[in-house]
Amino acid sequence: MRFGVLLADVPRAIPPRQHLGELLQQVEAAQRNGFTLLALGQHFLYGDIRWLQPVPTLARLAGEVGPDVRLATTVLISPLHHPVVLAEELATLDIVTGGRLDVGLGMGYRREEYQQLGVPFGERATRFEEGVRLLRELWTRDHVTFHGAFWTLDGAEPHLRPVQEPTPPVWIGASTTKGVVRSARLGDAWPIGPRLSLEGVEELLAVYLHERERLGLPPGVHPIRREVVVGRDHEDARRRFVAMTSDRYRTYAERERTTIPAANPGDEASTAILGDPDDVVAQLRDLSTRVPVGPVIVRAQWPGMSSDEVCAYLDDLGHHVVSALADYR
Repeated sequence: MRFGVLLADVPRAIPPRQHLGELLQQVEAAQRNGFTLLALGQHFLYGDIRWLQPVPTLARLAGEVGPDVRLATTVLISPLHHPVVLAEELATLDIVTGGRLDVGLGMGYRREEYQQLGVPFGERATRFEEGVRLLRELWTRDHVTFHGAFWTLDGAEPHLRPVQEPTPPVWIGASTTKGVVRSARLGDAWPIGPRLSLEGVEELLAVYLHERERLGLPPGVHPIRREVVVGRDHEDARRRFVAMTSDRYRTYAERERTTIPAANPGDEASTAILGDPDDVVAQLRDLSTRVPVGPVIVRAQWPGMSSDEVCAYLDDLGHHVVSALADYR
C-alpha cells in the first residue's frame, strides 16, 4: 500500500524562509518513512494563511526526493488559469520531475478567488470542462485548432509535451454525484476527499465505475485523503486528532468551505482512521479491500504544530503503519 503526504499551508506570520526550510524538513521525514507521494493544493489571496504555489514548489521538491516518489497537484483550480499557460507549466513540471507528476484539477469553492481574478463563479463548471479538453489537446497534438465558449486557438503549435505519454495521470476532484460523473468522463482517477464516509465512497465510486464502463474506459485506482492518527487506543487517537485539526476545520468553514461545519470539530473524527497501531493497520487493510484506492494521502501539519512535531507524526506513522503495509496490495 502506498502513502502520500499533503503538504499544508501555514500562518503568514511564519517568515517565508522558515516556511521553506520547515517544508524541506518534512519532505525529508516523509521520504525516510516510506511515503511515496508529495501533494500540494492551491489557493489565491488567502489572507493570513500562506499557500506556496504548487508548480514551482513541486519542481523544487523533485530534487529532494528519490525516483520512487511522485508529486501531485491536489488540486489546481484550473478555471482560474488559461489552458495554454497551464498546459505548458504542467508539461514543464512533468519534464523537471522526470515523468513523476500526477495532475489533480478541480474547480475550487471560494467565490472571492473568482471575484478577485475576474472570473464569474457561475461559469466555473463549464470553464473547467472546456479547459480540461483543451489541456489534453495541447499535450497530445502537433497543431491545435479549438473554438470553445471561453478559449479559441487557430493552428496553434504546442512546443512542450510531458514526459509521460500520452499525458500525466489526470485526477479530477469531485464531491457530488454530478461531479463524479464529470470526473469519470474527463479524468483518469477520482481523488477522494477526507470527509466522505466509506459508505459514501462506495456509493459514489459505483457511479464513477458505471460511467467509466459506459464509456469503455478502465476503472482506475483512486487516491484517497484520510486523516490517520495512531494512539494508545481509539479514544487517545481521537483526542490527538481533535487537538490537531479543530482550529483548521473552523477556518475552512469561515472561508466558504460549507461542507465542513464550524461547530463540534470532533465530528470530523467519524471519517478519520484512528486507533492503536494494529487497529489502524486493520482499518486501512479493510479500506483497500472494499474500494480500489491508493495512495492513502495524509495531512501531517496542522495549525499550532511545530516542524519537529510534524516530523514526529510522520516518524510515528512510518514506524507503525507505512512499514506494516509496505508489501500489502
